[in-house]
Amino acid sequence: MKRAIAAIIIIAMVSSCKKADYTKVTHDPFLYCKTVKKLNDIVLENNFPPMIAARNYAYANIAAYEVIAAGDKQYESLTGQINGLQATLQPKEAGKVDFPFAALIAFCKVGNAVTFPEGSMDVYVDELKEKAKDAGMPSDVFEASVLFAGQVADTIMDWSKKDSYARIRSASKFTVTDEEGRWVPTPPMYAQAVEPHWMEIRTLVMDSCSQFKPVRPPKYEPENKTSEFYKAMIMVKNRVDSLTREQKHIADFWDDNAFKLNVNGHVMYATKKFSPAGHWMNIVGIISTEKKADFSTTVSAYTQTSIALFDAFISCWDEKFRSNYVRPETAINKHVSADWIPYIQTPPFPEYTSGHAVISAAAAEVMTHYFGDKVSYTDTSELEFGVPNRSFTSVREAAKEASISRVYGGIHYQHSCDAGTQAGVKVGELVLQRLKMKKSLPAIAKQ
Repeated sequence: MKRAIAAIIIIAMVSSCKKADYTKVTHDPFLYCKTVKKLNDIVLENNFPPMIAARNYAYANIAAYEVIAAGDKQYESLTGQINGLQATLQPKEAGKVDFPFAALIAFCKVGNAVTFPEGSMDVYVDELKEKAKDAGMPSDVFEASVLFAGQVADTIMDWSKKDSYARIRSASKFTVTDEEGRWVPTPPMYAQAVEPHWMEIRTLVMDSCSQFKPVRPPKYEPENKTSEFYKAMIMVKNRVDSLTREQKHIADFWDDNAFKLNVNGHVMYATKKFSPAGHWMNIVGIISTEKKADFSTTVSAYTQTSIALFDAFISCWDEKFRSNYVRPETAINKHVSADWIPYIQTPPFPEYTSGHAVISAAAAEVMTHYFGDKVSYTDTSELEFGVPNRSFTSVREAAKEASISRVYGGIHYQHSCDAGTQAGVKVGELVLQRLKMKKSLPAIAKQ
């Protein structure tokens, strides 16, 4: 009898150890950060424009979050909270599902579906599954988790296909006119305007693309030296012509040009970086790790930030193609100096407002909610592109620096960055107001 009891105790201890082992692997929030970074790398490698990158991150993170909300009662499903999402999923055998592991698989399945080439994340998914098995995850838990992950991912993908993405990507190109003060393609690419119909995509939280319509930009008066436009134009030129070493670092650090064309004589080649949205996804990962956020908080922070980024791009693109405003490079070349070039490359779409200002401000509002207003961190995102790190005392400080970086880079006027920041803050505030995700304020935000 004693031997039988001892055997039972030993079996129970071994079983307990196995569970602790595999959860130590699958419940590691850094693994989720690594998984988001994997999608970020795929987005970079395949040259997704910044607003499409934001869509990729949003849908993949929402899938992961819905898995977490199904298993962690501290979190509310986004069903009924974001536009068009109505289906609610619960696993048939909740006791067998490892929800963090299922969240990783759901993220990857949606990430695979919204990016190309097809199957870009397959090898990584296989690695995740092997990690779980090697760590001792029981086969019934593994199967139930993968099954539930697939069900949630399929639901999110069905919903995503109703956002008009396919239609707007095949819509007519933007027509460039010779009207004074209007945007025209800029050197060296002279590329067509990127995604001129993006404001037509379904928002996630905003009521409409024009909900936060900014004030009108200054009247185009490049030869009137007392006009607001002339002063703004000359300020950009003078600033770029006298950049300090620190200002150049700031411009380079936040450049985030997903596809820069380099021209050296007859030789042309492209270099790639994270888009602005990818940069902010990296920041979420850096701060989540530094603050030792748990798995659910990490997924929630990524998700709500990516939702803010998604809607912020829609809001910004609505204004860009409404005002169709001229870039500093075009105005300065025509009216001040034909040889002048900005410090960083001008992206191919209208100027007003600054996209980086809008999306950075929106992301910063959400992240402040999760991590607090005085979170100090070092952003290592650009080191892999040869740009040294920068340190900040808050994410709002970082967002302000991202905004002014566009003036240092010579691609935006100051008023465009100011208006963009104001609009972005409003988007971020709306996302926080309308989305009830965690039932209480994250503990790390109170520290």
